[in-house]
Amino acid sequence: MAIVLIRQDGKLDLWKKAFLQQYPYLPVFHCKESHPVEEITMAIVWKHPEGSLTKYPNLKCIASFGAGVDFIFDDPSRPEKVAITRVIDTALAADMSEYVVGAILGYLKNMDLYCQEQQQNNWRPQAYSRISDHTVGIMGAGTLGMTLAQSLLNIGFKAVGWSRRPKENTSIKVYDGAAGRTDFLNRTTILVCLLPLTDATKGILNRETLSLLPAGAYLINVARGGHLVEDDLIPLIDSGRLSGACLDVFQKEPLPKDHPFWTHPKIKITPHVASVSDPASVVPQLVENYKRLINKEPLLHLVDPERGY
Repeated sequence: MAIVLIRQDGKLDLWKKAFLQQYPYLPVFHCKESHPVEEITMAIVWKHPEGSLTKYPNLKCIASFGAGVDFIFDDPSRPEKVAITRVIDTALAADMSEYVVGAILGYLKNMDLYCQEQQQNNWRPQAYSRISDHTVGIMGAGTLGMTLAQSLLNIGFKAVGWSRRPKENTSIKVYDGAAGRTDFLNRTTILVCLLPLTDATKGILNRETLSLLPAGAYLINVARGGHLVEDDLIPLIDSGRLSGACLDVFQKEPLPKDHPFWTHPKIKITPHVASVSDPASVVPQLVENYKRLINKEPLLHLVDPERGY
């Protein structure tokens, strides 16, 4: 039994080194070196090349390096009966929370506007808003969403959540289903998307949905680019329905250089950096599942193929 690491971002050596630093005798290989294909029982992947999993006849588990698994389901050649797992990590959740809180506070205090004004040597004080003026609506009431909710509550924000299915024992009120979504959006002045990307959530941030927000609401998308219908965003901002947006994820990444989001003054862009898996934190969880696989024990953080997360 052995592990193969598959990713396309130039970090294969970094991740293999992280595994071997903590577990020196672990049979772990990366996909670009010679490795025993028939011995591979666990593939740990991040946006792997389509079809790359088909070469492993004894594969028992496909593990995501991070919280997202949509790219695994997007591969039509993936072995359908192989278990899929994802990472649920407190460090990832904390990183995401810090990014979103920073983006919200920057928005309230006009920091993006002042960065633009600085480039023009303009001294133009603007009216700002306060924490007490806003209700943050969090789409997605999982680990990431609830960590963010607690961070917002700690600094005095009003926060609500929305989930496709009912949630219990949450720190904030969580609306659910199609019926609850309208009420959720109607009271949200800053909308944060933290949903998993599934067939049911693709394109959920569209003209119809975003028009249910109060006029002048602000959008933050840190989930997946596929949640946003990109062609709908600029008209909503230019018409005043939305006051702006902060986007960390896009339908195509890197964002094409000719994309209109780059030059829009009310759209803030970051290069998918809101929350990045830390090898020191994530490796022990991945290895624990490898041990469970060997011992035929239940795997941690299994993904439900029907739900897609």
